[in-house]
Amino acid sequence: MEKAEKPNILFMLADDMGWGDVSYHGSEIRTPNIDRLKDSGVELDQHYVCPMCTPTRASLLTGRHPGRFGRHATTPSNAPVLPDGYETLATSLRNCGYDTGLFGKWHLGSSPEFCPNKFGFNTSYGSLAGGVDPYNHCYKRGPYSATWHRNGEIADESGHVTDLIAKEAVEWIDSRKGPWFCYVPFTAVHIPVKAPQHWIDQYEFEKYDDIPIRDRSFKKYAAYASQMDHAVGQLVESVVRRCEMDKTIIVFTSDNGAIPEYSPGDLSKYPGWQEATPRLGSNLPLRGQKAQLYEGGIRTPSLISWPSVLEPRKIEHPMHIVDWMPSFTKLVNYTPKEDPMWDGKDIWPLISGEEEEAEERSIFWNFRGTEFCLRRGNWKLITNENMNPKNSQLYNISEDPYETHDFIKEKPDMVRDMLDEISQERQLDGVSVRDDIEMI
Repeated sequence: MEKAEKPNILFMLADDMGWGDVSYHGSEIRTPNIDRLKDSGVELDQHYVCPMCTPTRASLLTGRHPGRFGRHATTPSNAPVLPDGYETLATSLRNCGYDTGLFGKWHLGSSPEFCPNKFGFNTSYGSLAGGVDPYNHCYKRGPYSATWHRNGEIADESGHVTDLIAKEAVEWIDSRKGPWFCYVPFTAVHIPVKAPQHWIDQYEFEKYDDIPIRDRSFKKYAAYASQMDHAVGQLVESVVRRCEMDKTIIVFTSDNGAIPEYSPGDLSKYPGWQEATPRLGSNLPLRGQKAQLYEGGIRTPSLISWPSVLEPRKIEHPMHIVDWMPSFTKLVNYTPKEDPMWDGKDIWPLISGEEEEAEERSIFWNFRGTEFCLRRGNWKLITNENMNPKNSQLYNISEDPYETHDFIKEKPDMVRDMLDEISQERQLDGVSVRDDIEMI
């Protein structure tokens, strides 16, 4: 690829896919397309996200920790997150000549007036709100249940959500003339979990659990994940057909860890008949799950592939989803018009191999405004809003990635220092809240 030529960017984000849900981590779920991308690219072994959907999406598109936009941005939110006119990653790339498209789940403002087209995307399609029923495309009962849209206009279509997202994204890629940024936040494998029968049949003659209802539940989940993996393959194939693999960056990750099961009460919030799901995804051998600050909730399968530039390897240095905006904008030689106040770092020198080691850094999490976490070097501190050392936990992730030994009593000075750093980060939260958020 010529240096002056801007690379295409295909960024795929799974929904609730856990560390233990890909074949290359030993899962019984078949994910050949994701595995091939990992084998041909750079495996990001310590790529962190947020514990739930909205905060991860806000972090990706702004390069900032979600709490900067208000407490509601640190948890799933139907209220709008970004101030009007805020320059997102899509805006920045569009400003330097990219066509921009989003296909899938938005969840940064569930009303059409806050659709992706208002925040840098030329084209958008999918769910304005959160996870939807794969067939009726409805979000939870309530004012945002009718959420399926095309460019902010509510749409009524038939078909499975994963197939529709893939089809729309592939057609969009096939028709682009210049550099493009295609963001594909799948709704799979978020509940409700439903997959076409031919995908379920691929697991029919296997047995995964002695309890029949749990066995069926996992087979449906595995089928849903494999269907999404097939969609990943379709998107990659569209790039191959255009002979653009040498000038296309492909990233795959998940928005948070998996959840092992959902209660009938959670499923009853969605319109239509919903089957019980007593066994779903896995984050093993990591500790924790979605909505927790343990590794299983915030560390997900992640990779980046660019065959003409990146040699296959594994990076074990900590990085965070806030890093993609400063990295991509620097890569395409774009500087935002206003100071973006990024929390993310440019990780491209590390990914490209220009640097073998990066400077020690701190990564901060604010979850729900009540739970906080700091990763500093190899150390990770989890605490609550009271910031009391007695109610905190300290782990050495390098030596103990499964978080089995709590050092909270053994390293009081480090705990105090890290709590002080969390306090400083908390002072920066809320600095970019929308003017109208109190009225929503």
